[in-house]
Amino acid sequence: MEKSINFEFHDCILQELGLKEENPAVYSPLVLAYIGDCIYDLIIKTMVINKGNRQVNKLHSETSQYVQASAQSFMMRKMQEYLTDEEHAVYRRGRNAKSVSPAKNQSITDYRRATGFEALLGYLYLKKEYKRLLELVKIGLESLEEEKGIQGEK
Repeated sequence: MEKSINFEFHDCILQELGLKEENPAVYSPLVLAYIGDCIYDLIIKTMVINKGNRQVNKLHSETSQYVQASAQSFMMRKMQEYLTDEEHAVYRRGRNAKSVSPAKNQSITDYRRATGFEALLGYLYLKKEYKRLLELVKIGLESLEEEKGIQGEK
């Protein structure tokens, strides 16, 4: 039996803080990437701490393997074949967005692809398509673990 994903946290934030819900299509790709970065970070940190209680510097080190632009870029290359036309359009908008801040220790290609990746995750989060968001992240993580030898939870 498939578990349903009931993610009330986003709704709870809006309700408790008296915020209005917006259509994700109205946000710029960089705003979508901004929230997508947070969502992806939360997913990865949840995955990493699920492996057990450890020193924070070890948690940070493991998390860094997944959240750096080169890892996100690799995941996005593998995920692209699974995207719908709508998702691909959001990804392209994010990838092609002109960022104010330069890529730090990453190639511009990886940085842009990672921005598209984060924009897509932000878009799916704001659309409340949590199952789809996690399905794509899982595809990306599995490909990253196979290619890079990162040992994550499956």
